[in-house]
Amino acid sequence: MQQCLPDKADLMACRALMRGGSRSFFAAGLLLPRRVHEPATALYAFCRLADDAIDDAEAKSAALAGLRHRLARAYAGTPQAHPADRAFAAAVAQHAIPRALPEALLEGFAWDSENRRYTDIYELHAYAARVAGTVGAMMAVLMGARSPEALARACDLGIAMQLTNIARDVGEDARAGRLYLPLDWLRDEHIDPDEWLKNPVFTAAIGRVIRRLVDAAEVLYARAVAGVAHLPASCRPGIRAAGLIYADIGCQIAGAGYDSVSSRAHVSTGRKIALLARSFVALLPGSVTAHGMPALAAAHFLVEAASGTPPRPVRVAKHGPIEARVHWVFDLFERLEARELGTP
Repeated sequence: MQQCLPDKADLMACRALMRGGSRSFFAAGLLLPRRVHEPATALYAFCRLADDAIDDAEAKSAALAGLRHRLARAYAGTPQAHPADRAFAAAVAQHAIPRALPEALLEGFAWDSENRRYTDIYELHAYAARVAGTVGAMMAVLMGARSPEALARACDLGIAMQLTNIARDVGEDARAGRLYLPLDWLRDEHIDPDEWLKNPVFTAAIGRVIRRLVDAAEVLYARAVAGVAHLPASCRPGIRAAGLIYADIGCQIAGAGYDSVSSRAHVSTGRKIALLARSFVALLPGSVTAHGMPALAAAHFLVEAASGTPPRPVRVAKHGPIEARVHWVFDLFERLEARELGTP
């Protein structure tokens, strides 16, 4: 496959989609060097459009078939005429992203289209590995971190983020008829899933299930920290910041008594700025140690797929000092907060 560079107009379109879809991810991503931030933006945009295509489609199977066709065209170097497809195809060609990773992502979307439920945390890990561990693995590939240890920790982070998403959105999902909480945990609390979905209200019992999920995510966030040391130094602050900000959603859920049925947890701009500062303190020399932990069983196939693909040479461009990017992200958070509050 011929190596190519993404078109600037396509990247701008992807950036606009990313800004509107995930402000925390967008802002933390700005801490990454351009050689990673730009293809990561393309990756996120393609994944976001794929997710939306499934959510918005009445015929889920037809939508999935269309996405698989778009993926095949991107890997053939003849992407569909959409900015996200073209930018994603360029990222695939430039960084040799193994096709097994986005294919696994689409498999996770297929599980969503089936409204699948998960018997235990291990089945939920398998789902999270597909819809989020894949993104972690692809991000590691973009950064040139293809060792099994780095990929395992990247998958840990992605899976942890997805568990946090599920814990945060329990009420929202339930009102839409979706349930991701492990069924055996619900049985432990004598909760009938079908009956609860008919009237999804918060109880102490459902709170204990949500707490178990937050705790499971926290274990994986702790594991993921060890992988930061395997990343290029210029990439560590952005990834560490993203992990800290997302993990803090779990803290907000805990602060609300694990009631994510009645309301949805939110991390304030001030708190995000504090966590950004903490991400740099946590990355002082010697503060991160790799532990050599194996990947979760659910993520083994992702690690094998990504580590078995030889990396493409990447030209490392010079960028301004990291402090300048930090100040820019702080300012961005403040402007986004002002927009949310309706102030100029």
